Amino acid sequence: MKVYRHHRTPFIIDLFKIIIGSFPFFLLLYLFGSSISVKAYFIAHIVIISVFTLVLIYQALIYWLDKLVITDQRVVLIDWKFLTVRKEYEAELTDIQDIITREKGILAVFKWLDYGTFRLQTASHASIIEFVDAPDPEGIRQFIYEHKPN
Repeated sequence: MKVYRHHRTPFIIDLFKIIIGSFPFFLLLYLFGSSISVKAYFIAHIVIISVFTLVLIYQALIYWLDKLVITDQRVVLIDWKFLTVRKEYEAELTDIQDIITREKGILAVFKWLDYGTFRLQTASHASIIEFVDAPDPEGIRQFIYEHKPN
């Protein structure tokens, strides 16, 4: 019925951290640029740009593949730890006992900052689904309660 992905704001912050993390490498290359040949200087730039581009692509893939899927029968969390490791958690809608949401303070009033943690517990407490950086966690909770069979 509905698919939720992580909120864009933490993703953009992570991308910004990766870009900022590349600056020391370019600074070192600039400082040692006079002691290496022009060809090596150019190749070093290409290598640094390539490595950090691959890191950005990897982060984007993990962001895009993680999702919370709500069907008419169950809630499924597909959580990619790495590109080769995926964990799936699921809970039947009829087994849901408690839903806890936590948002990021007063700034959650703004739509582009309305994200937080969505935590779902079943009656047996053996199945706990925790979706971090969820967009509008309170909206997800309300959506589930509206479509939950009695």
